[in-house]
Amino acid sequence: MKLVLLGKPGSGKGSEAELLAKTLKVPQISMGDILRSIEREKTEIGRMVSAYIDKGELVPDELAMTIFKERISKPDCKKGLLLDGFPRYLEQANELDKLMKIDKAIYLDVPDDLIIKRLSNRRSCSNCGAVYNLITNPPKKEGVCDKCGKDLYIRNDDKPETIKNRLKIYNEQTKPVVNFYSNKGILIKIDGSKSIDEVHKNVLKALGKSA
Repeated sequence: MKLVLLGKPGSGKGSEAELLAKTLKVPQISMGDILRSIEREKTEIGRMVSAYIDKGELVPDELAMTIFKERISKPDCKKGLLLDGFPRYLEQANELDKLMKIDKAIYLDVPDDLIIKRLSNRRSCSNCGAVYNLITNPPKKEGVCDKCGKDLYIRNDDKPETIKNRLKIYNEQTKPVVNFYSNKGILIKIDGSKSIDEVHKNVLKALGKSA
């Protein structure tokens, strides 16, 4: 099964994608994770990616598609995959449509005020990249990663001024992707304001799957 997971920044795509990929036994392909990994490599491409991420802007389509095509060509994607945060806008959705047939697009719907509250309370590990939320998923020890014991920090794209810019870009460029899949008749809309467990149960129910 080939799935796309859509939603605003902070809508819970990452948490749901991790659970859903595990349940369905398919790889989770997160453009955000891929781009941050490239950013940490400090290569020329990494510096280009970093410049866009730090400003809360989307990585240009040509660069994103090159990175994406390389990832989906790997053997673990042959039996299915879950795309988390990709495609981000209409041009990418059209390009993806040429590469593969998407079975379902799941849209996690969350209001802007809750998004801002969620993201401003998000913390990331400086070492392993694990993500926490001080409200819904806090670390056991304040400021310290549960998995590797390293310091947590606030990513530049999780600062309030950047969050507002990310939401503005989403509404202008990414929201049309939701309409794209709705028009194809494969969109599943889920209330993303509920708990992680409730969202996951509702997604599986909509897909006709069990945990």
